[in-house]
Amino acid sequence: MKKYLPSIAMWLVFESDAVILWLALDNLFYLFNFSYIGTAIAVGLAFYTQKKRYARNVVQMAVGLYMLVYLGILCRENMQIEGFWYYLFLGVFEAAVIHYAVAKIFGPLLFGRGWCGYACWTAMVLDLLPYKTPATPRKRWGFVRYVVFAAALLFVSLLFLFRIPGKAEIMWWSFLIGNGIYYAVGIALAFGCKDNRAFCKYVCPITVFLKPMSYFTLFLIKVDPSKCVSCGKCERVCPMNVQVSEPSRKRKHGTECILCMKCVEKCPNKALDL
Repeated sequence: MKKYLPSIAMWLVFESDAVILWLALDNLFYLFNFSYIGTAIAVGLAFYTQKKRYARNVVQMAVGLYMLVYLGILCRENMQIEGFWYYLFLGVFEAAVIHYAVAKIFGPLLFGRGWCGYACWTAMVLDLLPYKTPATPRKRWGFVRYVVFAAALLFVSLLFLFRIPGKAEIMWWSFLIGNGIYYAVGIALAFGCKDNRAFCKYVCPITVFLKPMSYFTLFLIKVDPSKCVSCGKCERVCPMNVQVSEPSRKRKHGTECILCMKCVEKCPNKALDL
């Protein structure tokens, strides 16, 4: 039973959000939305404990396609960062604002960058590419994420500043076009850097929210120094170049752990655990 505690805890977190938002906002959609996402993630984690090979990919597809196709394309909601700014400027606590609050601003205090590992609709495609283990040294391109973050904020700010009509329609088209650009850039970077997660490391603007909050995450890959022999296998398989064998929260790139658990699987002495 103990091995299923992470999946149970994750389900309880999302189900609590689902019920609270449903009752507070009197909207049944939130009960369905967060129940679905929480259940998908919990089931995936349970499959992982049973050593199902593609457990994480199944969760990525279940949540990612729901967010991209159902919420984004069919419901015409911009769940990208510009959608967050848009609803925030409207003063409306719904849609992207709630999503960001739960998954990317306060949620990381519990599950770090688990969103990136299990629910991101961009990463669900990038993780299917051939460079699952970084084949080249990490670049010093991290500043790009801040440029994209600022550009999204500026874009939405200008829409409101100049009172551009049809903002909702513009938001939907920016979601479609923005996703197309993200996929194109992500795939190009993956092949150019021989690293599936290059986009996540250098370009993704969401990390501006995720990184500082993930430092304090409750779910953290822990190291047992008495078992670790510093073989380096965990760090060689980490898609995010995290200094896994360092037991401190100050480990290099520690705020970028996506909880993919590859390091745990690869450790020959079982020195790593969640």
